[in-house]
Amino acid sequence: MATVVEQSVETMADVLKRLGEVSADRVLNRPQPGTATENDLLRLPKYVRRMCELVDGTLVVKAMGAPESLLAFALGKFLFPYLAGNRLAVVLGADGHTRFFGDQIRMPDVAVILRSRLPGGRLPQQQVCPVPPDLAVEILSPGNTAREIDRKLHDFFASDVQLVWVVNLQQRSVRVYTSVDEFTELTEDDTLDGGNVLPGFTLPIRDWFDEAE
Repeated sequence: MATVVEQSVETMADVLKRLGEVSADRVLNRPQPGTATENDLLRLPKYVRRMCELVDGTLVVKAMGAPESLLAFALGKFLFPYLAGNRLAVVLGADGHTRFFGDQIRMPDVAVILRSRLPGGRLPQQQVCPVPPDLAVEILSPGNTAREIDRKLHDFFASDVQLVWVVNLQQRSVRVYTSVDEFTELTEDDTLDGGNVLPGFTLPIRDWFDEAE
């Protein structure tokens, strides 16, 4: 007698759980979740592409907002004078696609990539940067879930990201992660430092938030 092998069945609830319990209205249905590729992402209209990440073969709209964008932009005021003196790294904004382990394509709100890891010290002229950042900054939006951020942390550190700042705009606080499970919680009375990624760089958190306001 022939042996019948049953195929596993995945529901949309399973997909959303795997993505970090994101809301269904953030998941593009075409291509079918689980089948999307980098080429599918790049074929999207630019205004849609600039908002989408590719996670487990699924196109997911990144949770974004104007206050978060402003805070990310304000970080540049402090980063660029530091980098101008040493050309140590390049900085990508929230619409800069970057490839991570497992062909995930993420868009941290700010991504800092050391030039020593870039070919010839320059950013490759590709629409998706093939080099993961050394420092990734995620500014929480109301649409983010705790499990989604946890999933991002796993993707980041699996790709040898050294440092992750997860910023809570409402609480005016920053979690500094050096691994998936190791972090330090800082308040606006504390000062961030660049660690081994940006040696000598410091930023009072209150100054950062005040600049955005």
